[in-house]
Amino acid sequence: MPELSVIVHGPNTQDRLTGLLASLAAHPHPDVEVIVAAVGPWAQETARAYAPEMLVLPLPDGTADAAARSAGAARASGRWLHFVHAKDGLPAGAPRTVAERVAQLPDEVDVLLFDHVRSTWETSGLPSSDGPRLARAGRAAHPLDDIARSALRITPLLGNRALRTPFWHAYEPHLTTPDEPYAAYATLLLADHVAALNQVAYEHHELRPESLPPVTPEQHHALVDRYEALLTLATGAAGHAVPAVAPGHASRTTHAVLYDVMIRDCLRTFARTPMPDAVAREFFHRAAEAAVRQRPPGYRRPAGPEGIRRALLEENAYTRYRAFQAANRTRRAAKSALGAGARQVSGALGDHHYRRSLSRPVNPNLAVFAAYWNRGVACNPAAIAAKLSQLAPQIHPVWVVTPDNAPLLPPHTDHVLPGTRRYREVLATAKYLVNNVNFPNAVVKRPDAIHLQTHHGTPLKRMGVDQMEFPAAAKGLDFQALLSRIDRWDYSVSANSHSTRMWERAYPSRFVSLDHGYPRNDVYYTATAADIRTIRDRLGIPPTHRAILYAPTHRDYEAGWTPRLDLATLAEQLGKDTVLLVRGHYFYDGAPSPLTALRRTGRVIDVSAYDPVEDLALAADALVTDYSSIMFDYANLDRPIVVYADDWETYRSTRGVYFDLMAEPPGQVARTHQELTEILTTSAWHDEGATKARTAFRHRFCEYDDGRAAERVVRRVFLGESEDALPPVTPLEERTPAPIPREAV
Repeated sequence: MPELSVIVHGPNTQDRLTGLLASLAAHPHPDVEVIVAAVGPWAQETARAYAPEMLVLPLPDGTADAAARSAGAARASGRWLHFVHAKDGLPAGAPRTVAERVAQLPDEVDVLLFDHVRSTWETSGLPSSDGPRLARAGRAAHPLDDIARSALRITPLLGNRALRTPFWHAYEPHLTTPDEPYAAYATLLLADHVAALNQVAYEHHELRPESLPPVTPEQHHALVDRYEALLTLATGAAGHAVPAVAPGHASRTTHAVLYDVMIRDCLRTFARTPMPDAVAREFFHRAAEAAVRQRPPGYRRPAGPEGIRRALLEENAYTRYRAFQAANRTRRAAKSALGAGARQVSGALGDHHYRRSLSRPVNPNLAVFAAYWNRGVACNPAAIAAKLSQLAPQIHPVWVVTPDNAPLLPPHTDHVLPGTRRYREVLATAKYLVNNVNFPNAVVKRPDAIHLQTHHGTPLKRMGVDQMEFPAAAKGLDFQALLSRIDRWDYSVSANSHSTRMWERAYPSRFVSLDHGYPRNDVYYTATAADIRTIRDRLGIPPTHRAILYAPTHRDYEAGWTPRLDLATLAEQLGKDTVLLVRGHYFYDGAPSPLTALRRTGRVIDVSAYDPVEDLALAADALVTDYSSIMFDYANLDRPIVVYADDWETYRSTRGVYFDLMAEPPGQVARTHQELTEILTTSAWHDEGATKARTAFRHRFCEYDDGRAAERVVRRVFLGESEDALPPVTPLEERTPAPIPREAV
């Protein structure tokens, strides 16, 4: 029988479970067993990688935390239980530390409390305020009444305590509530004796509130109900479906401390949590009734402002309490203004005309589109706009483009230039705002406007807040401003489950994921042989020649672009019947091209300025790339892909990646120029091994792309159709990609 059962439970929220299980696997201990109550497919996929060392219990998507805890506890064989939520973490060696401590405890101890650290999306390892309280408890075992002033002020988490297994089973009905703080307090109120460990053995990860469902009025009011139920439990009242509470648990000290905790928590919640006025009034009223009803005999309020707050609460004086709050805020604001000075209102969109336009009604038939920082009609926004013109022609599209790119727009494209009067008007009044990056910070999200984020690739490299660990990639990015932009999103388009999960992790907010496929990839299933012939003719590719598209990505650690391949030598080695289409990353637009001297050979064609990139993919017999997201799109064509990864280790350590491309490539991998030449001059580029790798890659990353993504997005977002009414995604085996070039001759 192991000393400790660590029960990991819950869904793989924002990919937090991956790191937690990796940490547990890296520090096994013979007296610790790990049970993973994995909720939903992503958690189950993640946990299975660690079986059979860890017992994995697959639970349906949506299983509540309390039910997951119970499922894990039912399979546990340890003498003690430690419940660890899948979003949280464990410091290295923490299970061993806890197991060694509980092995020393007498049988009368039911609960071991220990310290924890806090982490958020932007910080990690923040100390809790519990250390001094745990230190006061020492190492001895205590009845709760002896340490109530410290123990009841320990952060109410189930993760910062271990429970003796028979104790859990005896009081399970009280401890399987969906209200975790209630369960945490209840462990102390029901315990025979409590012990402490003044060491950090848990990491509590606080998710961004903006990534969670909005708090309902009932959830606000439940805070008061929680404490009233706990106070009733503390006095051992009849009517609870649990064994009788041990004598002495109804002491005045415990009741008074818990009452004080209730008042502090209610007043803090009232002061710091935004609530509509009606909800705030009801919350205050309920808290006032509880304050009077549960007040211990002989209770004395503290002196000073805190005493005034409590007196107003007991009197249910909502209006006077708000006035007291306002007076305090005014004093603080005046003091702050002395040091801060007057703020200056600035910004391209912060002018009077934009603010006045925001007061006008939203135009339900106006949609603003932008792509790649206003470069023009491109990518997913372009495909959506094209489908919108077919399915909802009453909605008028307006594109935001820079002055340099405006002359390159398709004829008759309605557009605005950033900073102009009409630009401000359309951004302020459009019902729909569609972009594959973000609109400027100063754009205001109107309640009745819809922001659609289409993205522009499947993520291999770290994105969003995941760049915080990679300063060379982040380059001073203002993450707080980034999150403010993300919070405007209503919808996020995804091409596969991997993207959906990584967007949730990198962009923690409340947007709805549209698992509909990337609209820009529809053409890979709708293009005809005639379309491909036309594109190749336009590019000057002879009908019988092999065309290889070389499309490397941008590197944060390089100031400019110099091809990592000797293209002249490669073209010579590939022979006269092969044409190299070379496309530099758009980040290098405007820089001198390193390909100028090669253009005259006829076998190297610089297509860096050619749009759309989908045409280039359709024209190519094969793709050579490094870490560019074009590989995920090109895989839809089911044509050979070769990865040229001469600096993979540098890229991975500098930029950060979500998976190991060397272990899961879309085809052959070359690490040197010589290896690449050998692959492309033999049958290796399209042999059985390359085909097998590409097939696995397509199953993972071409999941939702089937030629009807734009239709699904338009019908869902612009026409308001339900998910069930949309065209289902065609299974990969039933799709027919565009013909290969030799079939189009």
